Amino acid sequence: MSDAANDVVLFEEIRCANGTRIGIATLNSPKTLNALSYEMTLLLAKRMEVWARDSDVAAVVLRGTGDRAFCAGGDLHSMYRSMTENAGKVFGADSFPGQFFTHEYALDYRIHTFPKPVMVWGNGIVMGGGMGLMMGASHRVVTDTTRAAMPEITIGLFPDVGGSWLLNRMPGKAGLFLGLTGAQIGAADALFTGMADYNLPSNSWEQIVASLAAQSWERDIPGHAEGSPEQQKVLLANNDLLDELLLALAVDPTPAIGTLQQHMLLIQRLCAGSDLDKIVSRILAQADSEDAWMQRAAKTLQAGSPGSARLTYTLLERTRHVSLAEVYRIELVAGLAAAGHGDFCEGIRALLIDKDKKPRWNPARIQDATPAWVEKFFTAPFAPQDNPLRQLGESA
Repeated sequence: MSDAANDVVLFEEIRCANGTRIGIATLNSPKTLNALSYEMTLLLAKRMEVWARDSDVAAVVLRGTGDRAFCAGGDLHSMYRSMTENAGKVFGADSFPGQFFTHEYALDYRIHTFPKPVMVWGNGIVMGGGMGLMMGASHRVVTDTTRAAMPEITIGLFPDVGGSWLLNRMPGKAGLFLGLTGAQIGAADALFTGMADYNLPSNSWEQIVASLAAQSWERDIPGHAEGSPEQQKVLLANNDLLDELLLALAVDPTPAIGTLQQHMLLIQRLCAGSDLDKIVSRILAQADSEDAWMQRAAKTLQAGSPGSARLTYTLLERTRHVSLAEVYRIELVAGLAAAGHGDFCEGIRALLIDKDKKPRWNPARIQDATPAWVEKFFTAPFAPQDNPLRQLGESA
C-alpha cells in the first residue's frame, strides 16, 4: 500500500463490515488533470491483477485526485516526443506508441472483463483515456460536474481506447456525431448514451466510502477459476450490493434531459446516409446556429483534422459487428498508423507544444481524405498472429 503524495497512482484498501476489503486506485497527477501516463497504466494493470486474485477484495474503485477531473486523456507529451524523435519511421509494436497503446488497451479490456465489480467515480473531466478506463467498468458514476467527451479529432487522432465500440452502441447517430465533433456532454447525456449508469452529487464521495465500508460483501472461494459458476455467483451478489448502495445515493441529473438528447432529431438528420462529405457539410452548416452547444460542435469539427473525421467514420463502419477484443486490435493498428502519419503529431504540437492552435492538417480538406486514402490506417506493421493484443478474448 502506498500513500506517497508524489506517486502517480495512489493505492489504498478500506476494510468492510465482515473483513472484506475494497481496493481504491486514485490517479494522482492533478497538474495534467490526471492524464493517463504509461507508468500509470502499468501500475494499474499490476495492482488490479493482485486484487483480482485476492479473495478478500470484493470490488475495485477508480477515481482521480482533486475535483477537476477523473482523467482528461492520455500522456500526449510523451507521445509527441517519441513521434518527433522518430519522424518518418513506421511505428511497430516495440515502439513507444506501440507499447503505450498495447498496455493501455489491454488494461481497458481487462476492466471490461474484470471478475469483480469495478466502480469509476467519473467526477469532473472524463475524456479520451479517461473514457477508456470508465467505459468498461460495471458501475460508472457521473456527477453534476462531469464533462465527458471523445475529442481526439482536435489532435489528429480518433476515438480510441475502445471508443469505436462505445460510440457504435449509442442511440441513433449520437456516437458518430460525438466522434466527429468531440462535443462535450454532462451527466444526463452520459446516462442517455450509455456512457454512465448512475448520477450522484459531486460532494457525495465520503458517503460512498462510508457506505462501501458498512457492507458485508461476498468473498471469492479460493480455487475457483474466473468465469466459473461459483465465481459468477459471488460477482453477481456483489454487483447487486453495489447497485443498491449507489441507487440509495443517486439523484436525478440537472437538467434531466441533456443537450445531446434535446438535439437528437437534428443529429439524425445531420448524420443521415453513408456519404461522409455530405454529413460533414451538414454539421459545418451549424456553425451559424443560435444554439451555443451545436455551434461549438460544428466549429470543433471545422477546426479538426479531416483525416481524423474520415478515420473515425470508417472505424465505426468496420467495427459495427465485431467483438470488443477485435475492436482493440483494429484500433491498435490504426493508432500506430496515426503515430506515423503526421496529423497526430501536428495536432499535439498546435494544441499543447507551441499552443498556436493553427494545425497544418494533411489532407487539409475532407474531400481529400478519401476512402482510398484511409486504407493505410488498416494495414498492420505486423502479421495478425503477431498483434500484441492477439490474446484478448481468449479463454484463460
